[in-house]
Amino acid sequence: MNRRSLLGSTLLALTALPLRQLRSIRTALADDKTWRHGVSSFGDLKYPVGFRHFGYVNADAPKGGTVRDAASGTFDNFNRVVAGVKGSLAAGMDLIYETLLVSSLDEAASGYGLLAEAVSFPADFSSTTYRLREQAKWHDGTPVTPDDVIFSFEAVKKYSPELSAYYRHVTKAEKTGDREVTFTADASGNRELPRIIGELTVLPKKWWEGTDQNGKKRNIGETTLEPPLGSGPYRIGDFSAGRHIVYERVKDHWSSGLNVNVGLNNFDELHYEYFRDTTAALEAFKADIVDWRIENIAKNWATAYDFPAVSDKRVLLEEFPIRNVGIMQAFAFNIRREKFQDPLVRLAFNYAFNFEEMNRQFFFDQYKRIASYFAGTELAATGLPAGRELELLEAVRDKIPPQVFTKPYTNPVNGNPEAVRNNLREAMRLLKQAGYEVRDQQLVNVKTGEPYAVEFLTEGSGFERVFLFYKSLLDRLGIATTVRTVDEVQYQNRLRSWDFDIITAAWPASLTPGNELHGYWGSRAAEEAGSPNRIGIKNPAVDAMIDQIVFAKNRADLEAATRALDRILLWNHYLVPQWYYDKVRTARWDRFGHPDLMPKYGKAAFPTVWWRDVQKAAKAG
Repeated sequence: MNRRSLLGSTLLALTALPLRQLRSIRTALADDKTWRHGVSSFGDLKYPVGFRHFGYVNADAPKGGTVRDAASGTFDNFNRVVAGVKGSLAAGMDLIYETLLVSSLDEAASGYGLLAEAVSFPADFSSTTYRLREQAKWHDGTPVTPDDVIFSFEAVKKYSPELSAYYRHVTKAEKTGDREVTFTADASGNRELPRIIGELTVLPKKWWEGTDQNGKKRNIGETTLEPPLGSGPYRIGDFSAGRHIVYERVKDHWSSGLNVNVGLNNFDELHYEYFRDTTAALEAFKADIVDWRIENIAKNWATAYDFPAVSDKRVLLEEFPIRNVGIMQAFAFNIRREKFQDPLVRLAFNYAFNFEEMNRQFFFDQYKRIASYFAGTELAATGLPAGRELELLEAVRDKIPPQVFTKPYTNPVNGNPEAVRNNLREAMRLLKQAGYEVRDQQLVNVKTGEPYAVEFLTEGSGFERVFLFYKSLLDRLGIATTVRTVDEVQYQNRLRSWDFDIITAAWPASLTPGNELHGYWGSRAAEEAGSPNRIGIKNPAVDAMIDQIVFAKNRADLEAATRALDRILLWNHYLVPQWYYDKVRTARWDRFGHPDLMPKYGKAAFPTVWWRDVQKAAKAG
């Protein structure tokens, strides 16, 4: 958007803005920079300057009431910066903070001003400048400053492997005005940087560099259970570590009147009750201890919701479509370990996995098999590569499996005894080709005689039956298989130190993938403790294709590069794909209302756009 079009759209929307916002925009327009009220990675923004509110909210939603939600496991930390490497972060911590920009839930890749009133960047995307709102305040009444933004950026770059990878192309942040902060990129052409830098959660520098009530200096690099100072619509109220936490709405919050917040943050209190396992959480929901539940277990969805409150409609079951992300969920190998470094061995595991029978026995045929790292999106590779996608792959032909060019990827299909026998034979053929054979019913390394053994690691009972089912198939190949269940703390510590053989892992896929892929699959992240590169992928072809995605000049190039990356990852057999369901299964006590038009990319958007309905609550009890 150039200055002329910005002026035109502003004149059409003047009456929609309070006086303070009008002054801010006039100041921005008078500046030498071209300031924008929002950003989009590709294409135009849906909402113009001066929009009243997002189209999917109830602008007159009533405020008040409480909602009780469930959380799993435990928590011992309020410091989100170190959440990937230390401790267990409390559920809902994002509620006390704000970001520079905020996404709309009916656009695939946009950001509109929240802490920042405007954003500016040159045509080559080599830097991005954000102007903070003058009225942006911390809960203690002090202003949010560029120093806070810089401190937050430097903290996540230093202490968060995931965000360090996400922002790897951002080299520095500096104060360039009283309320301005500028981020510089290491190269031009990274179109999504203005949006994803806008996702940065801003933390209070002065608070984190101060001391607690006992005079102890705070440390942004360590966990804490001292409630931090925030700027968001909620603050931490009552809590008991590992058991429950309450967030209280901040009355007269500084941003409550902003167009991006109208119709949101409607509950006075949000409660998170912690449960050690899914069975306890389900029983708590039935007993009306929590109001809302997302059901991730297919068997429960099919059989567990037959209690009286469902029959008399006091509890409602509803599915919401997932349109905002794809997914790769899989049995993930730790290829840092020698026994998983041969792709033939990893492929043998896929031949042994009988998804079709598991889907029938455990999942009531509710799931589809995943066959893409971007399953459920238009970015999933199909057929054979052609056009721009083929050009990109030709550039790395010597670094990728030849099947990328000759065969569409498919998973082995089981489901009947003959198919199972044939696939187990193929698995054994692959294992022999990789240097293994069966001796005395035990698969061993031909050269060393060492038995081949694997451990499935899980943090809860929910996946035990899945691993045990898989174990029965691997036993037929002579693979010594164990299943180990540990608590959440031990599980996270083992993942952070790469102390595992096989886990279930999932990587959400954005509709506009980009810099997060460095953390998922990039070589640098493979040895960074706490990074999402659980598998340990170090592949120059993968790195090259991620760069093609990050620096794509248009949507067509991004799609071609993403599909090319998909093929490279699939044909390296880094994992055994699992399954997905394209809806969110929810159950709720009928005490709440939501807009008639739900956000296209928001899934259930609970509690974001919901509110407490007094009349419904009276009927539900």
